[in-house]
Amino acid sequence: MRKVLVAGILAAAVVGVGFVGSATLFAQAKPDTTRPDAAKADAPQAQVPVRQVVLYSSGVGYFEHFGMVKGNGTTELRFKTQQINDILKSLVLQDMDKGKVGVITYPSQDPISKTLRSFQIDIANNPGVFELLGQLRGAPVKITLGGETVTGTVLGVEKKPRAVGADKDGKGGQVINSPFVNLITDAGIRSIPLDDVRAFELQDAKLKDELTRALAALASARDQDKKPVNISFTGDGERRLRIGYVVETPVWKTSYRLLLSDKPADGPKVPAPKAGDPKAGEGDALQGWAIVENQTDNDWNDVQLSLVSGRPISFIMDLYQPLYIPRPIVQPELYASLRPQTYDGGITIRKEFDRFADGKQDEQRANRARERESLQELQQQSGRNAAPAKPGTAAGGLGGGGGGGMFAGAAEAIDPGASVSSIASAAKVGELFQYTVGNVSLPRQTSAMIPVVTDPVEVEKLSIYNLTVLPKNPLLGARLKNTTGKHLLQGPITVLDGGSYAGDARVEDLPPGQERLISYGVDQQIIVQAENNASHSTLTTGRIVKGVLFLTFKDVEMQEYVADNKGDKDKTLLIEHARLGSEWKLVEPAKADETTDDLYRFKGKVAAGKATKLVVKQELTRAEQLEVLPMDPGDVLNYSNTGEIPKDVRDALTKAVTLKQAVVETQRKIGEKQAQITQISQEQTRLRDNMKTVAQNTEYYNRLLKKLDEQESQIEALQKEIGVLQVEAAKQNKAVADYLATLNVG
Repeated sequence: MRKVLVAGILAAAVVGVGFVGSATLFAQAKPDTTRPDAAKADAPQAQVPVRQVVLYSSGVGYFEHFGMVKGNGTTELRFKTQQINDILKSLVLQDMDKGKVGVITYPSQDPISKTLRSFQIDIANNPGVFELLGQLRGAPVKITLGGETVTGTVLGVEKKPRAVGADKDGKGGQVINSPFVNLITDAGIRSIPLDDVRAFELQDAKLKDELTRALAALASARDQDKKPVNISFTGDGERRLRIGYVVETPVWKTSYRLLLSDKPADGPKVPAPKAGDPKAGEGDALQGWAIVENQTDNDWNDVQLSLVSGRPISFIMDLYQPLYIPRPIVQPELYASLRPQTYDGGITIRKEFDRFADGKQDEQRANRARERESLQELQQQSGRNAAPAKPGTAAGGLGGGGGGGMFAGAAEAIDPGASVSSIASAAKVGELFQYTVGNVSLPRQTSAMIPVVTDPVEVEKLSIYNLTVLPKNPLLGARLKNTTGKHLLQGPITVLDGGSYAGDARVEDLPPGQERLISYGVDQQIIVQAENNASHSTLTTGRIVKGVLFLTFKDVEMQEYVADNKGDKDKTLLIEHARLGSEWKLVEPAKADETTDDLYRFKGKVAAGKATKLVVKQELTRAEQLEVLPMDPGDVLNYSNTGEIPKDVRDALTKAVTLKQAVVETQRKIGEKQAQITQISQEQTRLRDNMKTVAQNTEYYNRLLKKLDEQESQIEALQKEIGVLQVEAAKQNKAVADYLATLNVG
């Protein structure tokens, strides 16, 4: 019943109240005509559609509107609530014909809880009728009880015990606390149970208006998706307007098609033909598509679309939400209390040479390459007038070799690059790179693919082996050099080899002129064994400087790769080997073809039907320092017998061992004397205990006394001997220290 009552009250409160924005909730009943912007509501609205869109790969976009305004006019742009912060941070305006930009207004974003608490009736915590009437103490109300109507002033609310469910005799009932409202009426104070109330009406017009406005604020707070931003312009006549801003947008993406030609994998590496060259269609080419989304609330009609490849720094700052700083409450002093997955670019060795084959094999490879070049030239001359390939031949399409291409019965394989050309102009803008496409129309909440790259590129086919990626086989791959002159954004690459699908790859950002490796399949024709892994450490030399033994060790890590080409064509194999650290030196081979922070790369040819071997050896030279004086003589003796240490150093260590052993012998003698004293002292304790049990005038007592005197004489003699030995040990220690302090050998 109370829920129905509340619904009725809220419905009655908003009757006749239309939707208003939160910026007008506190407007006066009549406009203030003394303000200079009072007539803005009557100003003509300017139409400013979107004309330029610039999307960045950092997740923001710049939007520019262009339109006309006549006289003093306004225009309204609507944005999502989460975009208002970006608008406040980045909005730029221009009246191009000597007009001026006026005030920009937008709905306030005070926290709704704070806004609701500002009204005389607080509905922030969704109060029930009992709590609502409790806030209306002293307010006149009219309450309907069935057929009776009671008018009075709210004195307060309370809960009273009330019997319910009793029978006719008043038995079997239950007592519950039931809510009552107490009214002051003309007849006196009347207590009315809320369960009997069917409706009540506020008699105070101001309170009714407060409740209406509070409900309107609550309703407008629910519509947080769109916020109007009104921009005013002042001037004379018809003028041109430009409005620009930066807001969050989906990151524009790229996907590529790498069209590989049928040239041999180990053929000569030639520069890619330029666009427009008659041979441009004969080589390798790259096709790039930009994927863009219009997630705004405006249709893009004939806009100029720019796609910027770069990452400008962008952030969000909360400028829309009103900020309130908590302030301390200070009482008057009188009352105050006293309380308190990809490939990194590598550094390339430009001089190429075969890492795997010997000199004889180099000569054979060169002869075969010259033969292939001659054969290719003859084939090109004889094939210019040849008929197109028939279905079922090796020139199969995307469907794979021999199948007649994607569609059975097709005349020839599909040519993915024949009908696609870039519709974007490319240019460098400062430190960024930009693709620009004119007259783009894209309805809101839709996406599009736009060709932006259709250029020949330089490609070298490779088989790429990495032990940690695939231990038995290399990956089919290629070295892609960006000869397009454009900045290629990261993205997936679909590789088409001879018109057939070969696999998928992924490339990181690739600036013009740089190279990247890509891999798109498993090369099952080459088997690699990388099982012989050896590591050892050896002592290479030593020297002594002022008593410190400097030892040099050499750590060696060696890995052997054996690659067996089971195919019928020679292949270029690129082996990636892990670098152990900057302190390690590559000794075999003498140089790597490429070096990254973590890898060495070695490139070489693997002949068809043959196996070849690559051994990679890395060495680390490290040093250890040992002070000879505190060392154990046995450890010094071990180093003195090590053949890798020079003879003069070993002889010096041998002499040091002799001197240290003399010290050890003297210390041993001192220890023996001290042990004898300890044994005698223990015996004296026994004698003294016995002497306490016998009379002093007995023969046994005199005997014990004589024995005790003899032991005292022995202790004195031993102590003198220990003193002599200690002096000798000090001299021996000094002799060792003096010898080592001036010792410089090796």
